[in-house]
Amino acid sequence: MNKPDHFLWGVSTAGHQTDGGDAAADTTFLEHVEPTVFKEPAGDACRSWERWEDDLNCVAEMGLNAYRFSVEWCRIEQEEGVIDQAALDHYDRLMDGCLARGIQPVLTLCHFTCPHWFAKRGSWLAPDAVDLFAAHVRRVMELARGRAAAVVTLNEPNLNQLLANGAMPPEAFAFQQVVLHAAAAKAGVAHYRAGNVQDIDEFDAMDEAMARAHRRAVEVVREVAPGTPVGLSLSVVDDDWATPVGRAICERKRELCYGKWVDAIQGDDFIGVQNYERMVFGDEGLIAPDPTQPINGMGTQVEPGSLAGAVLYIHELTGLPVVVTEHGISTEDDHLRCDFIRASLPALAGLVRRGLSVLGYFHWTLMDNFEWISAFDSRLGLYEVDRRDGTYDRIAKPSARVYADVVRTLNGRM
Repeated sequence: MNKPDHFLWGVSTAGHQTDGGDAAADTTFLEHVEPTVFKEPAGDACRSWERWEDDLNCVAEMGLNAYRFSVEWCRIEQEEGVIDQAALDHYDRLMDGCLARGIQPVLTLCHFTCPHWFAKRGSWLAPDAVDLFAAHVRRVMELARGRAAAVVTLNEPNLNQLLANGAMPPEAFAFQQVVLHAAAAKAGVAHYRAGNVQDIDEFDAMDEAMARAHRRAVEVVREVAPGTPVGLSLSVVDDDWATPVGRAICERKRELCYGKWVDAIQGDDFIGVQNYERMVFGDEGLIAPDPTQPINGMGTQVEPGSLAGAVLYIHELTGLPVVVTEHGISTEDDHLRCDFIRASLPALAGLVRRGLSVLGYFHWTLMDNFEWISAFDSRLGLYEVDRRDGTYDRIAKPSARVYADVVRTLNGRM
């Protein structure tokens, strides 16, 4: 593996959440099913498909040296077996645009969304799913030609298990089943499956299938682009407990949400950690946050120390180097975001100084985007996007400058 010769400081984005016009995606299909879990469709999102140079200029203006983005399968292969050369050319220009600005591209091969035709075939549970995904991975890596600083195969394949163990009520998953039945009827298939809207009865099967897809993807990356660091990302809550019973609950949750992935990622070059919150368990389960203290848009306590805690836990669990592939805060109050960044990152830098193998940090996200079921109501961006008059201009928030300043300061101490 060719480890980066410097710490990667960047931002993360995802195609469906920023690009706009993502017509061939399974998520787009689900957004238009009745009923649906999505507040509204992504639609034009942030128009990053056209305005990608503006996005890269924002990254460069913050003085960052890396940019994580997804190479969308549903853009490249909108119909099964039909490859869109124009889409490949787009990603070719995007990677060159990064390098021209001194920015290292970090590629995500699947950030939840897949082609609609893949979902109709059964998604990751289709008999040939691994082969189909491997073909996508090969195309992308042949296109990249060694330009990627790192590759993330799958984004948060453990998310549904995590949501089922503390973050979402059972009725939410019952509703997802209703939505998937409606999608199957509309698509004219027996089962319609997607990575980010799953049937709770299939969680374990989907986990196992995605683990197989990950292992094959790693093989392809190493064959086509030897030396390129490759791994997957996990959604990681900084779990804690207040009582012995709470500890037992916490440890059961950890085994379900993280433990099963340990075998799947052995031999990888890194593990991606995506952290947004800390959860504390007591005798009755999850302890409610203190309403007198700041609460984020996810409804949990604002806890800057959760980042270092999550990184340390996953590193000790897996023994792998860590890349923080996402970390941020959902809030309308950008002053809170500024304080959160200032308080979170020094502890991460402290882990690096202690010798922990952390290769990079990517803030989620560059700009306010389409945040899945919350649509455009959840704000996590360092830039806002002016949708009011249709310009889609990127407007820096104070947090963009704060992040840039913190990175510059910490670079001299790591």
